[in-house]
Amino acid sequence: MTPPRRRLAVAAATLTLAVLTTACGALGQAVDCNSAATEASKIMTDWSSEVSSNATDTKAVGTASKTAATKTKELAGKHDGEVAAALNDLAAGFESMESGQLEGVSEFTGKMNGFSQKITAACT
Repeated sequence: MTPPRRRLAVAAATLTLAVLTTACGALGQAVDCNSAATEASKIMTDWSSEVSSNATDTKAVGTASKTAATKTKELAGKHDGEVAAALNDLAAGFESMESGQLEGVSEFTGKMNGFSQKITAACT
C-alpha cells in the first residue's frame, strides 16, 4: 500500500496532465478552426475576384464556381462537426453557381457573408 501523500501526488499529477492535454486539444482545434475560416475566406475572395473580372462570361463564372466548390469540399474533408457542415454548405452554394448563370451571382455574393458567419460561429 502506498502512503497517502504519494497517492495524492500521483492523483494531482494525473489531473494536471489531463487538464493540460485538454487545453492543448482545445487550442489545437481553435487553430484548425481559424485556419479553416481563413482558407474559406481566401476561397471566397478568389471566387469573387475571378467572377468580377469575368462578370459577363458565363463559362468563367461556372469554372470559378466549380474550382471554389472543389477547394471548399477538400477543406471540409479536413474538419468535422459544425465546421465541416458550414464548409459543405458553402461548397453547395458554389455548386449552385456552376451553371454560370449570371443572374444568381449577386444573390450568392450577398449570401457569402452568411456563410462566413456560419463558419465563424462553428469555431466558437
